[in-house]
Amino acid sequence: MRRSAAVITSAAWFVVTGGVGAVLVPWWLTGWRLRHPLPYWSVAEAVGILLIVAGLIPAVHVFVQFVRAGGTPMPGAMTGRLVVTGFNRHVRNPIYLAAMTIFVGEALLFGQLSMLLYTIGVWVGAAAFVRWYEEPALAARFGADYEAYRRAVPAWRPRLRPWTPGDPDTRDPGTGGAI
Repeated sequence: MRRSAAVITSAAWFVVTGGVGAVLVPWWLTGWRLRHPLPYWSVAEAVGILLIVAGLIPAVHVFVQFVRAGGTPMPGAMTGRLVVTGFNRHVRNPIYLAAMTIFVGEALLFGQLSMLLYTIGVWVGAAAFVRWYEEPALAARFGADYEAYRRAVPAWRPRLRPWTPGDPDTRDPGTGGAI
């Protein structure tokens, strides 16, 4: 895929998925009404804003890494090589984790349980999609490279030390155990 096509496709995919997942659905669920279910909820709102911003950083970064690799994170427009740079060196699913971080931030910002339930539902769906579609597709496409990556980098719990392809050590010293 040409870089210009990767940029346009990735930007469109980011706007559509992010727009639906982080803007449209939360609006349907909350009506953008801020509730204060407990005294001093303004502290939770501030934490929510920080989580939303923190979630945007890896999401945008990973999309950029896919464009640099000549593709997109969108199924059907994959890169020609396995992307194991940036946040992908710490966790195999940084975009999904970024989305969950944003959704939890929105749950705190709006003070609404419906957003927390939405977050759980999205995580269950994403975990199922990863397990039964993404992982087999990546293993078929990238073979031994993906298997080495999969053994070394956790799917949902970020490693403390970034993994480098070809690293003989598949243990994360930050957790003291095998990954």
